[in-house]
Amino acid sequence: MSPAAEPAKSSSPAREEDALRFVRNRIFDEIAVGDRVSAQRTLTASDVQLFAVISGDDNPQQTDAGVGASSPLQGMFAHGMWGATLISGLLGTRLPGPGTIYMGQTLRFLAPVHVGDTLGIAVEVRARDPATRQLTLACTCRNQDGVVVIDGEATVIAPAERIVLPRATLPEVRLGDGDGVRRLLDAVRDLPPLRCAVVHPCDATSLA
Repeated sequence: MSPAAEPAKSSSPAREEDALRFVRNRIFDEIAVGDRVSAQRTLTASDVQLFAVISGDDNPQQTDAGVGASSPLQGMFAHGMWGATLISGLLGTRLPGPGTIYMGQTLRFLAPVHVGDTLGIAVEVRARDPATRQLTLACTCRNQDGVVVIDGEATVIAPAERIVLPRATLPEVRLGDGDGVRRLLDAVRDLPPLRCAVVHPCDATSLA
């Protein structure tokens, strides 16, 4: 493992704060075979539901705890490609980081990831081609028991120029229970009506 692959445990508070504020890449010439980065992520029920919304894959065996309990995999579990996105996140933000061009990915899904499982995600450089700046990286996800749940190989083109960017502020996403309107109407049913005005009511909902 290259010493530059992961932050040293004794890194200063200033360096840690800098890493929280900025995302930095590593150019091809700085990357050696054996370089490795890793991260951890615990799967929540909201992760499963949000991925279902984004992907359109709303299989009840994965998104409904009651249905999932009667399935062979017993309980809510992640879509396989949820784990793949964690691998993609490491490649896009850390090794090599911004400017990386994703060329290909192979994956094997070896075991389910249930809600509450904590994954250790790692990518490690296995080969490099100076003529094309192409890297081949081994990709692995292990659960808290050390079981490999996903493994595979990624092929990317590493950036040639330094990129340092402020970290994006992502929106906070909350998933409702799908029954919010009914509960709201129930809560105000006994209250007196209020006068209201709609400026420029030029759509069917406003006119109604």
